[in-house]
Amino acid sequence: MIRIISKSVKETETLGRKIASVLSGTEVIAMFGDLGAGKTAFTRGLASGLSFDYGVSSPTFAIVNEYNGKFNIYHFDMYRITSEDDLYSTGYYDYLDNGIVIIEWSENIEYALDDNAIRITIKKTDDENHRIFTIEGLDEYENIIS
Repeated sequence: MIRIISKSVKETETLGRKIASVLSGTEVIAMFGDLGAGKTAFTRGLASGLSFDYGVSSPTFAIVNEYNGKFNIYHFDMYRITSEDDLYSTGYYDYLDNGIVIIEWSENIEYALDDNAIRITIKKTDDENHRIFTIEGLDEYENIIS
């Protein structure tokens, strides 16, 4: 498990770029964290690290945004997903193994996550700009990510 403290949105985006550098193109990245924790900022950095720099935003109402960079990126928001039927209707299972799937609000679909999913938990701190990232599934890349 890797633990990193980000002190700004810029550092959160940089962390996303670093993680992008070790991806092979079919990973599932499950993000856990409260509203405003930095999930979209992290995704913006990850997409930038995969050569996509055009308007990454939270897919709150669209459910999934697609970005084309070095690899296809499928950015899901599972905030409103409350059942297996809801999850199935998003097309989630069709996206697996076809690009990088990055999921905001993974808490709501944890039952559907593969054991190989990269899990990133983001916690706010008393300092409104600082975030604590706990990353599971990328231990072998700690020297690159930290």
